[in-house]
Amino acid sequence: GFPNAGKSTLISVISAARPKIADYPFTTLVPNLGVVAADDIGGTFVVADIPGLIEGAAEGRGLGLQFLRHVERTRMLLHLVALDEAEPTAVRRWQVLRDELRRYDTDLLNRPEMVVLTKSDTVGDKELTAARKAFAKAGVTDVHVISAATRQGVSALIQAVWTQLRALADPAP
Repeated sequence: GFPNAGKSTLISVISAARPKIADYPFTTLVPNLGVVAADDIGGTFVVADIPGLIEGAAEGRGLGLQFLRHVERTRMLLHLVALDEAEPTAVRRWQVLRDELRRYDTDLLNRPEMVVLTKSDTVGDKELTAARKAFAKAGVTDVHVISAATRQGVSALIQAVWTQLRALADPAP
């Protein structure tokens, strides 16, 4: 996600990780790892809070190359896109993230991915519905809406990630 998309807040809610959280860009300068363990999923998995990406990251802008190399180690990607900013749109931010990944390493786009719309507590139903429709129009079907601050949608997200990771570990014959 972009800086201030809620990546560190989410990892602090779903794991024992305690990253620095602040309301300014590039609070996170190194990846933070957290182990997600929940009885209702029947297992554990590791999540990485990667520092924020910005447009031009694949060319090194904003320490982008240092940040992008950490993405290479992941089995799946969660694109965190904040709903609290008016422009550019959530879909546009997601497209910029994917474009930076493509420009860095096209193989990254072959990994399973989910879009996570964050900070849903900061927008109304009208804005949330519009964002969902925009992603559907862009062909994105795996969209999750959360608010790490209120914990809304977080359990469902953990379950969805666990299900996807299990599918990757045990592919159907």
